[in-house]
Amino acid sequence: MSGFHDWDQLPHANDWILFEDNLGTHLSLDETALSQGELYTVITNNAAKGRKGALVAMIKGTRSETVRSILEKIPLRKRNKVMEVTLDMAATMENIARFTFPNARLVTDRFHVQKLAYDALQEMRIHYRWEAIDQENKEIELGKETGQKYIPQILENGDTLKQLLVRSRYLLFKPESKWTSTQHARAEILFERYPSLEQAYKLVMQLGNIYHHVKLKGVAFSKLAAWYDRVEKAGFESFNIVVRSIQSHYLNILNYFESRSTNASAESFNAKIKAFRASFRGVRNVSFFLYRLAKIYA
Repeated sequence: MSGFHDWDQLPHANDWILFEDNLGTHLSLDETALSQGELYTVITNNAAKGRKGALVAMIKGTRSETVRSILEKIPLRKRNKVMEVTLDMAATMENIARFTFPNARLVTDRFHVQKLAYDALQEMRIHYRWEAIDQENKEIELGKETGQKYIPQILENGDTLKQLLVRSRYLLFKPESKWTSTQHARAEILFERYPSLEQAYKLVMQLGNIYHHVKLKGVAFSKLAAWYDRVEKAGFESFNIVVRSIQSHYLNILNYFESRSTNASAESFNAKIKAFRASFRGVRNVSFFLYRLAKIYA
C-alpha cells in the first residue's frame, strides 16, 4: 500500500487516471473490462511498446463526451502534436479521436477488419452445421418411427457431416499453405459439399493478402475496391456487415497503408491488464488496482 494514500490521482482514480507526460505522436485507442465487466477506455502511447510510459489514460466508460472531457484536460497545444491514432470501428472511438486529437490521422486497425471477414465465414459454417444437425435429428426421428436404427454417413476422411463442419473451424482461419495433411483432406471434402464456403474462404484469404502484401495506399485503394465488388457479387448475407463497415470506414482503413500501424500496442496492453487482474484474483478495489497498474506502465 506504500504511496497509495498519497497518490495524486487517488481522488478520481475510480473514474479516470491521466498521465499527459506519456502523450506521444502515435497513440492507440481501445476499451477493456475491469471489475464485473465495467468498461474503461484506454489510451496508450505506441512508442512505449507496452512498457513503462505506455499508459496515457484510463477512463471509466466509453461515452465520447465523458472520455473527451477528461482527455481535454491535456492542453490543446500538446494534443495537436498527435499525428496518428489507431482504433477499431466503433463510432464512439472515432468521435473521441477526431475531436480530441484534431491533427491526427485515424487508422482503422487491420485486425478488426479481418476479424469481421473471419466472423462472416464462420457464420456460414455454423449455419451449415445447424442444417446438418437438423437433418440428422429428422433422420433419427424417422428411424424411430420405422424401427430402424439411425447410422450416420461416414465421409472419406472418417468424419460424419456434423463432425466435418465442427472440425473445419480452425482450418478456415489459416491459409492453405499452413494446413496439415489432415486439414487438406478435410477441406477438400468440405469445399466439394459446400462450394459457397470455398468461395467465402477465398474472399477472406484475398483480404488478408491485400493487407500482407500491398505497400502503397493507391494500390490498396484499387485492390480493396475490386475485393469489395467480388464480395457484393457473391451475395453472401453474412458478409453484409463487412461490406457496410468497409463502406463506412474506407478512408481510415486506407490510412493503414501509409504507416501500417495496428492496435497491437493497445491489445498487448489489454492482455497485460487481464494478466494483472488474474494475479489479483479479480479487481476488488479499482483505485488500488489502477494505482498498481500505473506504477508499472505510467
